[in-house]
Amino acid sequence: MVNEEEVWQALKEVVDPEVGANVVDLGLVYEVRVDEGKRVYVKMTLTVPGCPLMNVLPAQVEERLSQIEGVEQVRVELTFDPPWSPDRMSKELREAYGW
Repeated sequence: MVNEEEVWQALKEVVDPEVGANVVDLGLVYEVRVDEGKRVYVKMTLTVPGCPLMNVLPAQVEERLSQIEGVEQVRVELTFDPPWSPDRMSKELREAYGW
């Protein structure tokens, strides 16, 4: 059985190579859901709709979550509603970037 906390921890290992920060601290993950303890759903965004990592980051998220013991299915939905803004970043990351 997989729980949401395990998923969030694994997501912190997925790093946006352009920024050098993980997708959780960047505020790119909008929703995590675990169904029946084995199916994982993640709704996420990117910093901009035309991001060159449009296919890369969701694939990295899917790959990393598939490695969690007990996960049988991963679905990653990419959305731009609401659009990402620096306000979504963790306090620590905003301070590191001087925002």
